[in-house]
Amino acid sequence: MIVGILKEIKTEENRVCMTPAGVEIMSTQGHRVLVEESAGAGSCFSDEQYQQAGAEIVNTPEEIYRRSAMVMHVKEPQPCEYGLIREGQIIFTYFHFAASEALTHAMMELRCVCIAYETIKGPNGSLPLLIPMSEVAGRMAVQEGAKYVERAQGGRGILLGGVPGVAPATVLVLGGGVVGTHAAQMACGLGAKVYLLDMSLERLRHLSEFMPKNCFPLMATPAAVRELIQQADVVIGAVLLHGAKTPRLVSRDMLKTMKNGAVMIDVAIDQGGCFETSRPTTHREPTYAVDGIIHYCVSNMPGAVPLTSTMALTNATLPYAAMIAGKGWREAARLAPGVKEGINIVNGLVTCSGVAAAFGMECSSIDDVLGG
Repeated sequence: MIVGILKEIKTEENRVCMTPAGVEIMSTQGHRVLVEESAGAGSCFSDEQYQQAGAEIVNTPEEIYRRSAMVMHVKEPQPCEYGLIREGQIIFTYFHFAASEALTHAMMELRCVCIAYETIKGPNGSLPLLIPMSEVAGRMAVQEGAKYVERAQGGRGILLGGVPGVAPATVLVLGGGVVGTHAAQMACGLGAKVYLLDMSLERLRHLSEFMPKNCFPLMATPAAVRELIQQADVVIGAVLLHGAKTPRLVSRDMLKTMKNGAVMIDVAIDQGGCFETSRPTTHREPTYAVDGIIHYCVSNMPGAVPLTSTMALTNATLPYAAMIAGKGWREAARLAPGVKEGINIVNGLVTCSGVAAAFGMECSSIDDVLGG
């Protein structure tokens, strides 16, 4: 199969969807890989490295789309690319459809095959293509929270870990999954007092066994959120519902009870955000204030550390890309239930229940699509 690797064009997105090492593996399996010129520059990979790995460097995205059976991205296609996508073409990337009805309708109208990184499932029910970026985002959330709670950034002017004789900051993490666990570990490592909330009692028991002593796993209830948000210096939204829009856990009214200059980091912004006052921001303009509360809602957080992120992403996506390229999307979906879970839109039909529910659409059975 001819596979196209595009240069990312979303604002301040420096990742690339495949490293030269990944290209080499695809090439040795008999696939032809086209890489857009300078696609890897933001992640410190040169065109020469891609050529040495067996790729063909092409000058424009138009040529990538025209020649490739499968096109790979990191972020969702941007509106300027819609006219380049062909009917039946495989687009393999992070889509996060539930956060954008416009993107959903656009891909339906184009009748392409949309396979979303974020909904592919592993044999154990995990989300293997989302995990590496969730790990990065969770750790980054604490770095950004520590920075923006500084007074020079408009924050309260508090050091997360405190110093001897001075109490540390309080960090509230909403969600005990991959993002939340990594955020809590980082915050604990800096010496903060951390409350980690989750709705699963089984998950809380597990967290209680291995998290540091300055982390307090608690059942997530509206009452607990209302109480703890008043104590928090940094709040990290780390909630994920598989393929669906994120629930709003923090209302505008709650902001009035918070400490002036507290910081809210909404890692869930890709899926619509878990704070009522969240709106997507960029690395260029990452924050804004509402009622004296600093909001950080960058929708591609791992793009700030592209070398780490690109290598971690390729490690996760490469086996699936190779399978889809080697067997075609239909056969790959039949052989691997995880790939089938990744198919969100095909031939104008929505096949992901979370996306359909987000916009009140009919959800078509992927099994019927594959059978047809």
